[in-house]
Amino acid sequence: MAEKLTSLEQLLDRMDEAREGQNTVSLERLMDTIGRRSFGPMLLLIGVILVSPLSGIPGLPSTMGVAVFLLSLQMLLRRKYIWLPGWILRRSISEEKLATAAGWMRRPARVVDRFLRERLSFLVEGPASWPLALLSLLLAITLPLLEPLPFAASSAGVALTCIGLAMIAHDGVLAVIAYGVVLTVAGVLAWNFL
Repeated sequence: MAEKLTSLEQLLDRMDEAREGQNTVSLERLMDTIGRRSFGPMLLLIGVILVSPLSGIPGLPSTMGVAVFLLSLQMLLRRKYIWLPGWILRRSISEEKLATAAGWMRRPARVVDRFLRERLSFLVEGPASWPLALLSLLLAITLPLLEPLPFAASSAGVALTCIGLAMIAHDGVLAVIAYGVVLTVAGVLAWNFL
């Protein structure tokens, strides 16, 4: 069983581990490497994928939106194990693109990890995880709308990264930042589409 994730750099290490000896890396392989029992690491993984240059791959933001939608529903239903359909699990990324994305994220990960600590944990634990699940659900719905705009899905990726990190580090400050990012994204969407 994989050791519990506690930082963004550990997630990037697991991404590197998943791609070793592979030409392409499926979401299922990534899930197996980071663990299938915790929603925080999965939201963090998807957030990192969306923040990285991988968000420019056509169809990827919408696919990740479906995955986040399903994860959020399972969080709300208090499921203990994560389930995703086979067509999402089979979605793969070339080893080279995954290596580039992980490498691109290394420096920001070091900076972010320095600020991670357990604080305001009441904002992420117990019943407080439900608003985070609802927030993730809202982000999942917006991802297909953001896909036509080049790299706009990265803003949702920032929020999902914050949510995932808040959940694994019990850092309520990151939850507050995620709420702020989502309000900003909603404002931009409302401004552009209404």
